[in-house]
Amino acid sequence: MRDNVKEMYRRARAAFREVESWPQEKVDEMVAAAAWEWQKPETARSLARLAVDESNIGVYDDKVHKIQNKVRGTMRDQLGVKTCGLVEEDKEKGLRIFAKPIGVVANIVPCTNPESTVCCIGLSLLKTRNAMIVSPHPRTKGSTYLTVEHGRKALAKIGAPADLMQCLTEPSHEHTKELMAGCDFVVATGGAALVRVVYEAGKPAHTVGAGNVVSIVDETANLKAAAAKIVKSKTANNSASCSSENAVAVEDSVCDDMLECLKAEGGYLCSTEERERLRQYMWPDGRHLNRDIIAKPAAYIAEHAGISIPAGTRFLMVWGTKPGPEDRFSGEKISLVLTVWKWNDFSEMVGRTQEILKFSGEGHSASIHSENEDRKIELALSLNVGRVNCNMPHAAANSGSFFNAQPTTDSLGCGTWAGNMTSDNLNYRHFLNYTWLSDAIPERIPSDEELFGAYLERWESVAV
Repeated sequence: MRDNVKEMYRRARAAFREVESWPQEKVDEMVAAAAWEWQKPETARSLARLAVDESNIGVYDDKVHKIQNKVRGTMRDQLGVKTCGLVEEDKEKGLRIFAKPIGVVANIVPCTNPESTVCCIGLSLLKTRNAMIVSPHPRTKGSTYLTVEHGRKALAKIGAPADLMQCLTEPSHEHTKELMAGCDFVVATGGAALVRVVYEAGKPAHTVGAGNVVSIVDETANLKAAAAKIVKSKTANNSASCSSENAVAVEDSVCDDMLECLKAEGGYLCSTEERERLRQYMWPDGRHLNRDIIAKPAAYIAEHAGISIPAGTRFLMVWGTKPGPEDRFSGEKISLVLTVWKWNDFSEMVGRTQEILKFSGEGHSASIHSENEDRKIELALSLNVGRVNCNMPHAAANSGSFFNAQPTTDSLGCGTWAGNMTSDNLNYRHFLNYTWLSDAIPERIPSDEELFGAYLERWESVAV
């Protein structure tokens, strides 16, 4: 049966109107109901099972853990936050700021995270009194639909309108375009091709960008700990996350030791001949990534590439040669393949990382394992990325965790570098309108000295 997008919008709009003026307490109860339902072990298990079976991507246990953590992390970030009515007041300036919802949001969901993306965006939209119509990826329409159905059940349980959450049952390019054009706002989690389609719909939108995380390791790092964190992140969910490390760049004097640490964690370093076999398998036409390798076990990738690896190998490693299209291993791989770079000069490696990101992943994120604060700051100042994570497993940290303060999300804005509206981790803050109520205050006009003092002292006193 064909989805009636116009009718879905009508129902969503009616549900939105019902909650548009709800007070904070009632809204927070609605959020808690959906979050509690989604994070239940039995719910997370059923969603994860169906997602893995449909997509043939990722690891069941990792997905269960991720769904629960994303839901609980999103709740943590929202605790005590005001999103209804008066949210800020500055009596001295005569300002009161009122938060308002934006309406019915089209939520375009990827096959890599078909359940947790619904949860993160869904909770953010409930918190801000918005409605949501989800367009699943065709490969994972069942798991996304089931996620929405659990949310609807939770809303109905407390008397909230279930039509605040709806889902297309037969997603297609045609239906998604119709949905985006008909809704009030769009949030889309996907790569550059999707970004272009979203903005063609002509509606205000939040989009995201591709990842290609380079993790820099210097001589001050605890190599064993760094390797364990990198591998924990790299192997989680078979590297399905855009926040998984795609490369590690190691300072020359500790490179051999770091490689041994990575091997001890289950890494296998390909020979030159094996690297070429892997390249031909991963990019059969020399340009486009073989989608069959995405989030598959290392043994699967090696077998299909014609490489013999030891039992227990968890991921493959290859040497990087040159940033850019001449070396496809310098780009995003979404697989258990890690590119290794060696460096002597930190600033040079930062510049090389920028080249790597220009080729693939600009705006997304980077990682560093170091005790040198100056290097951390240099990396943050120099790279066009929205996030730099220090001494942490990157995939676990980048989109929010309980051991750092990155906002919890499954949708990572990559700023104007990637054609996005924001470089933030998308959450409730990105789905609000604001009305500023301004009262008159005693007039005070700043003097020239206050406004221009430093400039005047330096430049206007100089004789011409």
